[in-house]
Amino acid sequence: MTVTATPGPAGGQTAAPSTVRILVSDPIAADGVERLRAAGEVEVATGLSLEVLKEKIADADALVVRSETKVTAEVFDAARRLRVVGRAGVGVDNIDLEAATRHGVLVLNAPTGNTIAAAEHTVGMMLCLARNIAPADASMHQGKWDRKAFMGTELRGKTLGVLGLGKIGFEVARISAQGLRMRVIASDPLVSAERAEQAGAELVDFETLLAQSDFLSVHVPVNDKTRGVIGAAELARMKRGARLINVARGGIIDEQALADAVRGGHIAAAAVDVFTKEPPLPDNPLLAVPAMLLTPHLGASTTEAQVNVATDVADQIVQYLAGGGPGSAVNLPSIKAEDLARLQPYLVLAEKMGSLAAQLAGEKISRVVCSYAGELSQLDPSYLTAEVLRGLFAHFTDTRVNAINAKLVAKDHGVAVEERTTTRDLDHADALLVEVIGKERLIVVGTQFEGQPRVTRINDFRVDMEPSGVFLVVQHKDRPGVIAKVSGLLASNDINIAGIELGRDHPRGQAVMLMQVDDPVGADLQAALREIADLESLRVVTL
Repeated sequence: MTVTATPGPAGGQTAAPSTVRILVSDPIAADGVERLRAAGEVEVATGLSLEVLKEKIADADALVVRSETKVTAEVFDAARRLRVVGRAGVGVDNIDLEAATRHGVLVLNAPTGNTIAAAEHTVGMMLCLARNIAPADASMHQGKWDRKAFMGTELRGKTLGVLGLGKIGFEVARISAQGLRMRVIASDPLVSAERAEQAGAELVDFETLLAQSDFLSVHVPVNDKTRGVIGAAELARMKRGARLINVARGGIIDEQALADAVRGGHIAAAAVDVFTKEPPLPDNPLLAVPAMLLTPHLGASTTEAQVNVATDVADQIVQYLAGGGPGSAVNLPSIKAEDLARLQPYLVLAEKMGSLAAQLAGEKISRVVCSYAGELSQLDPSYLTAEVLRGLFAHFTDTRVNAINAKLVAKDHGVAVEERTTTRDLDHADALLVEVIGKERLIVVGTQFEGQPRVTRINDFRVDMEPSGVFLVVQHKDRPGVIAKVSGLLASNDINIAGIELGRDHPRGQAVMLMQVDDPVGADLQAALREIADLESLRVVTL
């Protein structure tokens, strides 16, 4: 191992400010605001212009929104301290996830708090379509009594198609199958037949869903794959007289195509709670179709749901700001809670190994390989790799690096990242090996002993290093007197030695010395140590 000079920390991870500031820019339930106060100062300021939002976000650690605030790339650029954005609801299409990820900002949502409210609204709209409740009510208020004009249809025995069998879609299917005795079919490539059966639904492909549904309800997020997924061609392939419901997100069903299909009579009616632009513009085609049942995004508008989503996201933010787990993270690798708990003891080790590698590997790093053995090979390594990269890049960039953006930061710096699992023995049953390739190649191996992180190998040198504190990492020829010369010069400069760890490849061969010290070792003293002890290399490492 040759230890070469590396640049010092370029800002690294800035210390957290003494006061945590949380901005709530959309109305949320008072219970949620009160829970946020457990984490720091809370400012509720709604209806902000972009410029005012940018001013306020500059000093905020957390931002809480619903759907009104648009958290754009411009907003993230203005956020100097922002660590987390919480959406009091499910959809996050008003948040620029790519910008959030690049800035290392965690995005959380509350995916379960409004499940019942949205599902009940969906079923309510379906009932209204089946029995013409809205137009009948309007007719009555006009002084009419026209029973024949509003002949309806029963839901029992009809086929409900559900596009997307997530939490809300699952609940809609369950209510419809068990409570309304409908035949329910569903299309969702991520859901198993067993899971669909629990909701009383039969899994079918998309074309079958279109062809067989008497009622079709959509419950997918809006993204590049789902935007406009039901357009003119898809509507034409549905049964004549079918009805559609959208309480998910605007844009999943093409609005112009739906208006044309209902006006033309192929689709009997539709119920829409969400729009591509909210509130919809006056020229929105859905507004001009009488057989269209429209509500102003009421899916989550129940007292219970608003309390649920507000307290849910508030609790997650408080937990995250206190150093806890990421909760319902939108822009983090998904991982089971039990798996994350198993990884937890190794997260500190991974960050320390990355930091050690950065301080020993030298400049022009082009590749990082993280290999996992034993129990670690059975788990998703994304979080551990991110911690390695966080420790590594803290010495080379001012960018906040965390599990959210670690691989993006590596890519921006031209560093390739590989993750490997192996059945090969990496010195210990459960071990992590970090290989850094730059001007030279460096290998660091680590594990856990009795719950404490340990570095056990640096290249070919076996060590037992607790990675915490300031170390002199010395490479030298294995010969008598080196330790005495180094310790003597340190003593003469009033520098106390806290511990020494030695390793060598073979007697009288190459050796490495890890000397933990209590005080800083300046550049002049480092040069003197190299000369007096004839050291091949010396590096001060802070962990």
